[in-house]
Amino acid sequence: MNNSTKVSDIGDFRQTIKQNNRRTFFVMFAFVFIYVCLGILIDLLLYFDPTIGDGGLYQNATYFFNNILYNAPPVATLVLAGIAIISIMIAFIFNNKLMMMGTTSKEISQTSDKLAADERQLLNIVEELKISAGMNYMPKVYIIEENYANAFASGYSQKSALIAVTRRLMNMLNRHELQAVVAHELTHIRNNDIKLTLFATVLANIMIIVLDVALRGVIYNRKAPPALKIGVLVLRFVIPVLTYFLMMYLSRKREYMADAGAVELMRDNKPMITALKKISGDYETNKDEIEIPNSDDMRRAAYIFNIDSVKGFKNFLSGLFSTHPKTDDRIKELSGA
Repeated sequence: MNNSTKVSDIGDFRQTIKQNNRRTFFVMFAFVFIYVCLGILIDLLLYFDPTIGDGGLYQNATYFFNNILYNAPPVATLVLAGIAIISIMIAFIFNNKLMMMGTTSKEISQTSDKLAADERQLLNIVEELKISAGMNYMPKVYIIEENYANAFASGYSQKSALIAVTRRLMNMLNRHELQAVVAHELTHIRNNDIKLTLFATVLANIMIIVLDVALRGVIYNRKAPPALKIGVLVLRFVIPVLTYFLMMYLSRKREYMADAGAVELMRDNKPMITALKKISGDYETNKDEIEIPNSDDMRRAAYIFNIDSVKGFKNFLSGLFSTHPKTDDRIKELSGA
């Protein structure tokens, strides 16, 4: 059976990209909605007054929304919005440094001296596909000296973007397969996946911190009604699980999109399929020899391949909370099965 994709079939992958874009929009909307609701909840706690009506939560909420523009401005919501904006800006600025932290790597460019043949090939591939993708800026290219096969992209914009490939991956794949991997990473950059991931991660972490503070404030507030205390306690455990689930869902969908984008750029699905099979097979065959450093945890979601997909998901829930789809599922999607 020939799984190779014809140019006429590329529309199917474009449809996949459109579907996942819609899903991404709903996920990001959910993040913003939850974040705003959390800000309003904190405002309710700040303005809570047991002398209003019968001192219940409903009466206080009604008073707050009726007076939100005059006597009870949403200070906490606005402050949280400011914190989010500043935190996201800081995350954007330092993301590349954090992603490369803990790696033994070197940057290669057209001005680099004495590039090896495989290094020159990687650089040429990135430049060729950058032109095919219609990107205005050439990403920085790094080679990571590690004994495992993987690659990732980073950067909050095309101008700040970088692509990092491990030496083992370069040695393992042929030119077409390496092109597919680079096309996958360039698609992440084109689709602003790094920016979306940072946005979701920052909001999720701020929400956890705010809920911790709110929980302590409510628990030790004698004036707060029991219903409010129970509500905040429930939210403290529900929201982290919900936001983490949404982040992992977002990550998996963006991986499918990047795979589809690689096919669109390559005009062929076979190189991406064989690349995934080779990477997966390498981990399965050499899992006792391959050492993944602890510093790789921060790059786990960014990698083209997650080792957890080789180990297998222990149950349905572990699959829901994985950064990447199963390798078999990715191959089926690429094959149009």
